[in-house]
Amino acid sequence: MFKKILIANRGEIALRIQRACKEMGIKAVVVYSEADRDAKYVKLADEAVCIGPAPSGLSYLSMPAIISAAEVTDAEAIHPGYGFLSENADFAERVEKSGFTFIGPTPESIRLMGDKVSAKQAMIRAGVPCVPGSEGALPDDPAVIKRTAKAVGYPVIIKAAGGGGGRGMRVVHTEAALLHAVQTTKAEAGSAFGNPEVYMEKFLQNPRHIEIQILADQHKNAVYLGERDCSMQRRHQKVIEEAPAPGIPRKLIEKIGERCSAACKKIGYRGAGTFEFLFENGEFYFIEMNTRVQVEHPVTEWISGVDIVRTQIAVAAGEKLPFTQKQIELRGHAIECRINAEDAYKFTPSPGRITSWHMPGGPGVRVDSHAYTNYFVPSNYDSMIGKLIVYGDTREQALARMRTALSETVIEGIKTNIPLHREIMVDASFVAGGTNIHYLEEWLSRRER
Repeated sequence: MFKKILIANRGEIALRIQRACKEMGIKAVVVYSEADRDAKYVKLADEAVCIGPAPSGLSYLSMPAIISAAEVTDAEAIHPGYGFLSENADFAERVEKSGFTFIGPTPESIRLMGDKVSAKQAMIRAGVPCVPGSEGALPDDPAVIKRTAKAVGYPVIIKAAGGGGGRGMRVVHTEAALLHAVQTTKAEAGSAFGNPEVYMEKFLQNPRHIEIQILADQHKNAVYLGERDCSMQRRHQKVIEEAPAPGIPRKLIEKIGERCSAACKKIGYRGAGTFEFLFENGEFYFIEMNTRVQVEHPVTEWISGVDIVRTQIAVAAGEKLPFTQKQIELRGHAIECRINAEDAYKFTPSPGRITSWHMPGGPGVRVDSHAYTNYFVPSNYDSMIGKLIVYGDTREQALARMRTALSETVIEGIKTNIPLHREIMVDASFVAGGTNIHYLEEWLSRRER
């Protein structure tokens, strides 16, 4: 096992990884930008290294600065968390070539699954169901593009091969708009991701967003830890997640979970990963794989009893998974609300000093956050300042506990999206379960009227 790990991230995930390290008897080194000097995890770290000014391009995205910090602190491994460099194959490669262990998949796996075209082709070969669409990247030939769209059937969606985070996508409803949409998306993709390739898929009208959490080791063992429903989204950004997904038969989940585990063995995957699917009319359609720990991993940890971050570290150190698929028992229900420093309904960022911070407690309540009273929320990064997660024996109990927890939460000095969460938790359709990925945006537009 490692004696010292460098955490190449910030915010709540840096604290989450730090806690796992302490529990395992591993020293934790954190890196921080000048804007994060007063963060909780910096004060609690065994060692802390400032790697640059506030802009992430000069700090958290600076590969030389992070690797230098690992060298000067004599760390053995680097945990990238999520976001920033966590799915950057070049970074994983540089970490390994510099003599450190990358706590994540191999650079080859990251490249394979990071390109949406190659990922889809790999999943088709592995028997994982995919959305109908082009076999690979779209060619330049307009006639071929039109024929492909006609075969798939309108509406179609044009996606950037190197895209992610809801960017690089365009829905097309008619042939008249097709070629312009393809060219525009190609230009955007080249500019945003350095890869102008795009592909085409059938645009599903009212799907749910369901994801399967997997863990795999270097010894060709892989398991799935059930599913999460992440359909409550705004502009492709998740707002609320829960596990398990309401109303989906266990047999369907088991069937798709086994295929995901088999796919991991086939591509030689190691570490934590998430297969993301659209689910409509009883069918799963693969859209992408996240080759890292997810923001929403706590809901899965609660229903499975598995510490995903601790397992990531153990697997990276060469250990075998400590459980088999038969030993995974899913129990109860968990819900997570992302707490963002933003206006609850306009979604404008609200950086600044937190003058009062009171988090809820009680049975089945977990708070993952790096914030505290008098903490200054910087304007340089994502607006998420924490996650409120609850667990119950049933979904009804989890909903009741979340309502209570949200009513006890006090954050003053900045605006947050807590009022939005309070409203959603009593919305009849959400309470019934099974809302699709468009529901929240439609709900917000009705509310504005």
